[in-house]
Amino acid sequence: MKKDLDYNHLSNISNPTEERQSTAGIYIHIPFCKQACYYCDFHFSTSLKKKDELVQALGKELELRQDELKNHTIETIYFGGGTPSLLTIEELRFLIAKVYKNYQVIENPEITLEANPDDLLSVRDQSGTIFEDYKNIGINRLSIGIQSFFEDDLIAMNRAHSSLEAKECLSEATRHFNNITIDLIYGIPNMSLEKWNKNLEMAFGFGVNHISSYALTVEPKTALDTFIKKGQYPPMDDALAQLHFKHLIAETQKQGFVHYEISNFGKPGFFSKHNTSYWQGTPYLGIGPSAHSFHGNTRSWNVANNTKYIKGIQENKLPHTMETLTVQEQYNEYVMTGLRTIWGVSLDKVETDFGTVFKTYLLEQSKKHINQQLLYLDGGKLTVTEKGKFLSDGIASDLFKLD
Repeated sequence: MKKDLDYNHLSNISNPTEERQSTAGIYIHIPFCKQACYYCDFHFSTSLKKKDELVQALGKELELRQDELKNHTIETIYFGGGTPSLLTIEELRFLIAKVYKNYQVIENPEITLEANPDDLLSVRDQSGTIFEDYKNIGINRLSIGIQSFFEDDLIAMNRAHSSLEAKECLSEATRHFNNITIDLIYGIPNMSLEKWNKNLEMAFGFGVNHISSYALTVEPKTALDTFIKKGQYPPMDDALAQLHFKHLIAETQKQGFVHYEISNFGKPGFFSKHNTSYWQGTPYLGIGPSAHSFHGNTRSWNVANNTKYIKGIQENKLPHTMETLTVQEQYNEYVMTGLRTIWGVSLDKVETDFGTVFKTYLLEQSKKHINQQLLYLDGGKLTVTEKGKFLSDGIASDLFKLD
């Protein structure tokens, strides 16, 4: 079985695409944070002044866009950010109710809330029942932004929580929820393999069933980018990141996790349904400023400005930009997302959806990567090997059709 996991021959794990042809997901962006993490380039505001107005606008956007998914059943609802845990129970209940009122929803949808440890503990100290309150309004999955269990890392990244809060939060959250994912960052300069391993050991010790893990990346115009340019923070070390990544793969597999997407590791039954739908091309609606939507051959994105977003929605206008994807763009996107997952890229799907020319091109472009043991072709599916996982995005770009 371990060999199967290594080479992604997971015939016993079904492809979600085959199960979700008429389903869709809804992503709700909450663009508020207590403070800015140095590495983050997502859209957010550290001022909560417009929070009430924005929550009302989110509810109205859900109403305005209901016809976009009228022939689909909502399977997942995802509160992302920003920091959705800054919303009150009443605000979250209001938005979930708006979804149920305006869309057809399956009986037990996956409803995920991204949360920070300090928020969860702060609200718990006030109410004492926050985790049960979340469950009572339908939230059944928590995504907790741990990033690291070490104080020096958290301070260096300007995270709002402490190491102690991370541990205390998980200790309590796992008593109420079994469907919890945590975020961990690897490739932090000067982080030893031993220290990275301790992060993983602590995560395993809390019994979480899903881990999302990303290399620390320098995005343009972030505080981290500025610090590195000024020599105030060490530059990224790709060799170190690759070492951490390989260790992550090995250790999670020992603990029974399936590496089902390049940055995601889940125990069977605990894969993220919402994110998997992204990677498998299922339609999704993005609600809120900067949120993206996708439906077949079209995608759109809302304005990344809270004031402009609120004003547009109040005027019954959708403040978004829409584009129609060419067949070539759809192919490239499918290759990019497909190679990141254990389900890979289906040659039959490429031929059916995009044509024989694209299938022939894909096979030809894949040859050198197969010869270098970076790609593996089996049963009509093209997947990355263990050796190729760290290079998957680069491999995918080499398979893109650009003319």
